[in-house]
Amino acid sequence: MHIVAVLALDQVIPFDLSAPIDTFGWAKLPEGGAAYADAHLDGRDAYEVRVCAVTPEVRAASGAFTVRAPYGLKALAEADTIIVPGVADPTAPLPPGVAEALRAAAANGTRIASICVGAFVLAATGLLDGLRATTHWRAARDLAERYPGVSVDPNVLYVDNGQFLTSAGAAAALDMCLHMIRGDHGSAVAAHAARMSVMPLEREGGQAQFIVHDLPPAPAGATLEPVLQWLEANCGRDLTVDEIAAHAGMSTRTLNRRFREQTGTTPLRWLHRARVRRAQYLLETTPYPVERIALQAGFGSPTAFRERFRRVVGTSPRAYRKAFQAARV
Repeated sequence: MHIVAVLALDQVIPFDLSAPIDTFGWAKLPEGGAAYADAHLDGRDAYEVRVCAVTPEVRAASGAFTVRAPYGLKALAEADTIIVPGVADPTAPLPPGVAEALRAAAANGTRIASICVGAFVLAATGLLDGLRATTHWRAARDLAERYPGVSVDPNVLYVDNGQFLTSAGAAAALDMCLHMIRGDHGSAVAAHAARMSVMPLEREGGQAQFIVHDLPPAPAGATLEPVLQWLEANCGRDLTVDEIAAHAGMSTRTLNRRFREQTGTTPLRWLHRARVRRAQYLLETTPYPVERIALQAGFGSPTAFRERFRRVVGTSPRAYRKAFQAARV
């Protein structure tokens, strides 16, 4: 049987630990020639999941409980797949023996996957050097700066390099685990595990749709502050740089220079970002069709809106609405 070892380090993030345990635990192989839909309750386990740790007891990141791990680091050598959940402080030094155990497993061909900021653990071992990887979008810049040999992509839900996989935060762990199950046992087994996890087998879009795209701010008391407030309030209008400059009472050259000095971007790029933010709000809170939202957010056409929205958010307006619009009663 395929053994999955989940490595619980001290201050482990509870969801990162439980997600692979449950997802791989739901994977069942149908007995004989039974139709899969009829075999899911008494099918054979597709995986044996073991929780491993450096010490028998591990504190959860929340501090609300401790985990008692029945297996030590030696069990990693017996695993076919190793899952590395995130920890509260991903920049902390690795406990003695962890890097060596992971490198030894990798040398033997073991598949190793990280969840969320567990990518920092893999990066610290050197196993991700020269590879593309992801992590939670809030930690992506730190991962890239600490480990320049890793090509960090903050916009995807997971990255599969074959032997090494990395996933983004929280629910992206489920996406990655289902992806591995499908590769191991086919779509039917993965689809059943997805249903039992109340998850789609595949989610449209990537991690970018969950990122809060803050507008580049001006320093407190900066001369552009009133202009930015006016721009945000009027982003639905068909504005030009000349009009913005006229409202600000300065030349277009001065306006562009001030924007770069105080926000790090140009007036039009700032305006486009404000329009995307307005569109996100309308998609989340109104039933308006995309064509109306495109006009209200200041885009010249629905096509231009869709292209700009996908470029910034990483998914389509329709998919974004489906994911984030609150159910109306």
